[in-house]
Amino acid sequence: MARKQAYRRKRKQERTLKLPTLRLRRVVTPLLAVLMVVVTYKVSTGLLDRDIESIEISAPFQRVTALQIEEAVSDELDAGFLGADIGRMQSQVRALSWIDQVSVARRWPNRIAISVSEQVPAAIWGERGLLNVRGELFVDNARHIPAELPRLSGPADSSAVVAKRYLHVRDQLIPIGLDLLSVAVDARGAWKMMLTNGVEIRLGRREVDARTDLFIAVVADVITGQSKEIAYVDMRYNNGFTIGWKDVGIPPAFDPDPVEQEMLAARDTR
Repeated sequence: MARKQAYRRKRKQERTLKLPTLRLRRVVTPLLAVLMVVVTYKVSTGLLDRDIESIEISAPFQRVTALQIEEAVSDELDAGFLGADIGRMQSQVRALSWIDQVSVARRWPNRIAISVSEQVPAAIWGERGLLNVRGELFVDNARHIPAELPRLSGPADSSAVVAKRYLHVRDQLIPIGLDLLSVAVDARGAWKMMLTNGVEIRLGRREVDARTDLFIAVVADVITGQSKEIAYVDMRYNNGFTIGWKDVGIPPAFDPDPVEQEMLAARDTR
């Protein structure tokens, strides 16, 4: 009996100390599957990839030529149909002057399609800059300036703010028969607008949004019927405005702000 118990303890110890083993097939099979996938991908890529035979370019071709676009992507053409970097091709074309939006796509079996839209100038910025319809400066020094475009000006990096005010005011004036010729903000932050009928609107530096809204809501209707007699409208007052008539004379365009004059006068009397 004792011998049987000792034998059982020995067998139990042997089972406890025995290390687990993995069957070779369980390791090799997944490795073979991965290898087959990799080989299939490489073979398929080699069979599908081929030289780019043609480029299809769709664009207005008013400011940019097909040759400029083709030259911009020429570095990627030798990489092949699948090897060409589509993202880089888009960046290269977008870097061209007058380009707004770009789309580049592969067309089976060996063609690249490029679709381009050009910038649409909406206003002149400063002397020779051009803004698009979103108020973005896309040309710093244009060779040809469309004379019919409105003129916007201001300090560096203020083009988006000036363009936003121009679009806001213009959208309100067009329905009542008025339009903007120019919008400007000087280095001191004083705003001034000129209508296409020659009437100057002075907004000053403070409460520009409130003064602009007052001009649109009240003054614009007055100008519509009497624009030939009005030289300027001065909105630089706390609770009102003044109208300058042509037969009276036009004060200097950057005369002191009336509100500033009132503050200085009050201080001098103390």
